[in-house]
Amino acid sequence: MHTNTAIKLIKRPTGGPITADSFEITQLAVVSPKDGEVLIKQQHLSLDPAMFGWMSPDTESYIPPVALGDVMRSSGIGEVIESNNPNFSVGDRVMGMMGWQQYYLGDGQGLNKVDAPLPNEAVLSIFALPGLTATQGLFNVGKPIKGETIIVTGAAGSVGSLVGQLAKAEGLTVIGVVGSDEKADWIVNELGFDAAINYKSADLDAQLAQHAPKGIDVFFENTGGDIQPLIFERMNAHGRVIVCGLIADYAKATPTPGPSWLNVIKKRITIQGFTMPDHFHQVPQLLEKLTPYVMAGQIKHRSHVLEGLESSIEGLNLFFTGANKGKLIVKL
Repeated sequence: MHTNTAIKLIKRPTGGPITADSFEITQLAVVSPKDGEVLIKQQHLSLDPAMFGWMSPDTESYIPPVALGDVMRSSGIGEVIESNNPNFSVGDRVMGMMGWQQYYLGDGQGLNKVDAPLPNEAVLSIFALPGLTATQGLFNVGKPIKGETIIVTGAAGSVGSLVGQLAKAEGLTVIGVVGSDEKADWIVNELGFDAAINYKSADLDAQLAQHAPKGIDVFFENTGGDIQPLIFERMNAHGRVIVCGLIADYAKATPTPGPSWLNVIKKRITIQGFTMPDHFHQVPQLLEKLTPYVMAGQIKHRSHVLEGLESSIEGLNLFFTGANKGKLIVKL
């Protein structure tokens, strides 16, 4: 009989760094699947900024919070080791919401088989939540047009790096906002962004003027922070703002006030927030849109892999410090 190490959420974070006392590491018995069920040994799990919202007490968010005492929510990839579900066979590689645990038992709902001949890290970095989010946000919300200028905050992150590369492949001028000179060098010289701005540097408005002399048409927002109102002031008429994340505000009790609405009127700007659970029914179409870019070699990625299930807890704080380099993944 296998033993399943799992991490449960037992206290809701109240701001600031994530601490171990919000979680309980426990040992659970692994039960063989009943009729219609499948048992999976998880190999890698994904850490995502959305987790901060999932841990909050907000019941009016886009997805119910993780209940206290439940295994922490996360997506992951693993191998079917027992199956009483006709849709899955032993040895199948599958991806889905399996939580912070070594083994997952379920009825197969929300699980997708992975046939791509790519390592788990690449699948989670490109074809899982980051790639789906980037594709939905850029194409279906941002509606980019060749020749336009787009700025992406969190541009070295798992979503932002893909957004910038997709936009570049579509013929846009792409500016990325990052938190270090190393990340700036990576997105320009490795990923092909046209320019990068380190938000910790001086003269942010002057840098925006230099890199976007004709203004900004599309703003893909992942972070918030001091540069947000400066970008907003440089939006062109009929610009589109895609609000995907606000990592700078997730640890604050009171969110930072947003930009003035005057420009929304004067420049007829469209601002739209979005989250992927609204679009999970579109996953096949989104993958169909994304895959050709990957197969054509237009998408690069890098993964930041942590070792061991328990590293998930402290790993979340890398989103606040910006110390992660690429998609955050935990190897079990």
